[in-house]
Amino acid sequence: MPATTAAPKHGSDAITEGVRVTVRPEFVASQSSPADGRFLFSYSVLIRNDAGSRIRLATRFWRIVDAEGEERVVEGPGVIGQHPELGPGDSFEYTSYCPMHTAWGTMEGHFMFERDGRPFEVAVGRFYFVS
Repeated sequence: MPATTAAPKHGSDAITEGVRVTVRPEFVASQSSPADGRFLFSYSVLIRNDAGSRIRLATRFWRIVDAEGEERVVEGPGVIGQHPELGPGDSFEYTSYCPMHTAWGTMEGHFMFERDGRPFEVAVGRFYFVS
């Protein structure tokens, strides 16, 4: 069970097996058109390895729910085309985007990592898209 700490506004901050994942979402007004039902959100993800051994990110899984309850699942290898490897104390940060048809929604999921050849799941706590 992941430990959860104080989350940034609308974001999330969770620790699983010594791996901390902090997410900070933002509304991208300049690329959105509310009148047309087009809302673009960015989210920055910071992954920090506070455990004592090297880890490698293998896959991602996202569950996205809009204001109307419509659910999308996104999964695949790595993040932004990368499989970052993190030694103890190392961190990796990336930014990605999520288009929506509603003014708000949620996103949550997990990353699969490998440590010493064994897979383990790292939770990404629910965060909120708010325009």
